Amino acid sequence: MTEVLLYTLGVVAVVLGLAASIALHEVGHMVPAKFFGTKVTQYFVGFGRTLWSTRKGETEYGVKAIPLGGFVKIVGMLPPHPGDDPGQVRQSNTGMFTQLISDARSAEYENVTPEDEPRLFYRLPWWKKAIVMVGGPAVNLVIAFVLFAAVFMTIGASTVSTTVSAVSDCAIPSTEAGRTCTAADPVAPAKQAGLAVGDEITSFNGTPITSWDQLSRAIRANGDAPATIGFERDGTARTVTVNTSVQARTSLDDPEKVEDVGFLGVSPTPGYEREDLGYVVVTMGDMTGRTVTAIGDLPEKMIEVTKAAFGADRGQDTPMSPVGASRVAGEVTSAEGTTWTDRVHFVALLLASINLFIGIFNLIPLLPLDGGHIAGALWEGLRNAIARLRRKPIPGPVDVAKMLPVAYAVGAVLLVMGVILVYVDIVNPVRLT
Repeated sequence: MTEVLLYTLGVVAVVLGLAASIALHEVGHMVPAKFFGTKVTQYFVGFGRTLWSTRKGETEYGVKAIPLGGFVKIVGMLPPHPGDDPGQVRQSNTGMFTQLISDARSAEYENVTPEDEPRLFYRLPWWKKAIVMVGGPAVNLVIAFVLFAAVFMTIGASTVSTTVSAVSDCAIPSTEAGRTCTAADPVAPAKQAGLAVGDEITSFNGTPITSWDQLSRAIRANGDAPATIGFERDGTARTVTVNTSVQARTSLDDPEKVEDVGFLGVSPTPGYEREDLGYVVVTMGDMTGRTVTAIGDLPEKMIEVTKAAFGADRGQDTPMSPVGASRVAGEVTSAEGTTWTDRVHFVALLLASINLFIGIFNLIPLLPLDGGHIAGALWEGLRNAIARLRRKPIPGPVDVAKMLPVAYAVGAVLLVMGVILVYVDIVNPVRLT
């Protein structure tokens, strides 16, 4: 298959995977909403102009032109103003925010009939509201777990062995990585020692070697000193002694730091090792923590991305839009030497990571994110519990409409972030090494 076709397949796989994730996220809201009896009038994937739609019962299902999200229209998300009839929401012009909230209430109840009133979302008990809003993020987290489990328990987790896959001809500083060897470059120690592709390194300076990480750290710590290397070739144990050289390399513990370390000049053999369910749980837990940290670092990283829009270097750990993620998938799936196992492994884990991010990000307790509605429902439950303990009348539903100014502000910020990410992913994308 040609490189262009493989690139296209990678892009299409991610685009379709994201579309399916968005669609299932909205199903996670719609199913419990319908189960609890609320009226759901629309279910759409995408925003903007409608490309296709069909009506089944009271719900219109369809696809819109901009595939960057989706929505479910659940009638009655905003309660009427206290004392107002749902069908006759009062108008107000006492201030910009007050008018904004009033207009939103009016739009919410434009097509509400008296028969709909018992089915309005705001009338649900707080715990049912929470379930409906948690449904979307929960689906993304389930998708992430299923994908992680499918990959790690069938293909396996990526690993590297101490079997040599390549021997460097010369020693090139990391600052000049990518160029070919010249006559001025020193011969790599591994080349001097006669190490070859297929050799399995078993010991270093008398210490048994069981992993590539252990070997790499031992080489780096050796500096410019003799090294006795034990290895197996064609089933025969051999030993060779050679001086490792010193080269500038990126720190294993701090990717931002370059340090002078010992250098041998061998590369490991990549592969996969199947894992059990416990590994899946631990790995997803670890990635959840990393995702939470990444969300906390998002403002700082967006500053870096914005600078990249004007020509600054862009780090590989900066956030990407769906455009960037699709591009990376195409780059990996079309890379020379990549197998179909590698392609499936990468794309599946990429989609799992994206779903994990979507699920956690949507739990941030700010409107218009799902977490904002969840926070309102939980506050309503807490307020009702306190009222019962104090033998006071149960308060009415929490009025999330009062938070609409915040919702519009957060929505505007997210929109700007999205536009910047898409632009930078086109003009200054993340470069894979």
